Amino acid sequence: MTPNRRIADVFADLMREFAGLFRNEMRLARAELSDKISMLGTALALVVVGAILVMAGLILLLQAIVAALVTAGLTVAAATLIVAGVVLVIGIILASIGFSRLRLRALAPTRTVEQLQRDAAVARQQVSTS
Repeated sequence: MTPNRRIADVFADLMREFAGLFRNEMRLARAELSDKISMLGTALALVVVGAILVMAGLILLLQAIVAALVTAGLTVAAATLIVAGVVLVIGIILASIGFSRLRLRALAPTRTVEQLQRDAAVARQQVSTS
């Protein structure tokens, strides 16, 4: 910094630099959010396809269990109720665990937030030393 610069000039430069920094941080945030949304879309597609295949396999497996229970001497209705009850309890337990683990925090733009915090600290330091 040259010694004959006025405070107004320094302040104007600081504001220009801050505006440029802010634009860059917004670009970073948009890019990071775009990456997160893309990742979420791919993950959801894989989950849906996987769920469809698992459901088909599970239905066949449950039919086989019901048939085995009928062969063991239970009526079709009793065997079906037993299998359905067990599957329902397991499904409720798994769904509640899954919902408890769903967090929006995982989708937050953490790198952008950290960078903004570092930039704010540097700006505070620059203002205090000026």
